[in-house]
Amino acid sequence: MKILITGAAGYIGSHLADRLLDAGHQVVGVDCFSPYYERATKERNAAAALERGMTLHEIDLASAALDACCSGVELIYHCAAQPGISASTPFDDYLRNNVVATQRLIETALPSPDLRMFVNLGTSSIYGADATGPETEVPQPTSYYGVTKLAAEQLVLAAQRERDMPACSLRLFSVYGPRERPEKLIPRLVRAISAQTPFPLYEGAREHMRSFTFVSDIIDGLALVPDHIDAVNGQILNLGSTIQRSTGWVIDFVESEMGRAANVDTQPRRPGDQLATHANIDRARELLGYAPRVEPEEGLRQAIAWFS
Repeated sequence: MKILITGAAGYIGSHLADRLLDAGHQVVGVDCFSPYYERATKERNAAAALERGMTLHEIDLASAALDACCSGVELIYHCAAQPGISASTPFDDYLRNNVVATQRLIETALPSPDLRMFVNLGTSSIYGADATGPETEVPQPTSYYGVTKLAAEQLVLAAQRERDMPACSLRLFSVYGPRERPEKLIPRLVRAISAQTPFPLYEGAREHMRSFTFVSDIIDGLALVPDHIDAVNGQILNLGSTIQRSTGWVIDFVESEMGRAANVDTQPRRPGDQLATHANIDRARELLGYAPRVEPEEGLRQAIAWFS
């Protein structure tokens, strides 16, 4: 199957490209190498897939012509996005990279007779401060990221409902592991402990509960889609671990494994942060046979080793 991955040099996109190539698919990647984090990191992410034959187009979904990269594509994984909850990222960036880019990709993909499924990568941030219920919960996002990712998801599903574009949206929960973005909790913590530099931690964050999900468990779920296209069409599915841990538990575990305490620098509470996530994956189990396998201790040890 010929598959397009947007954000193919990013964290999840690059892992997905590796897995799909393992399965024998033809992979076309798109990435704009935005300055959100350094280009060299993304180039390392994509290196293995490029060596094995992935074609990578360096283009901006929000402005460039997309016909060439979408030509003949049977399945699209839309991983590209303006990520995270950052006070320094203006709303216009979230709007452009999450909403405008998604709509332009939809408009390019819609006329294609080859397209069998458009997979939107959503996020638990769509649910808001408390992301512990099923997919039928009313979305109450509390951040620009959550709001614009919800808008992007609904653009995709509107095209499915009204224009017969085969599509689904998979909402991911607290993904961690090798290649994770450098501003995220675990890479920041490992870096701070290793260098004995201050570790910024938002007030109240230790008590936040999360479905920390190892990246291979997310990729397992994404890779099930090609074999269940009819079952997932028009669906929203949660993908994540059913094991919930606090941020404080993660910090304590990493400190114990590394044999050093972090020099915590407490920062004011971050607006828009989620208080609790706990993935309800009943629908993904039923429709995909999805079953996350990596225990938090195992996944964290792998992440610590990689970032160290």
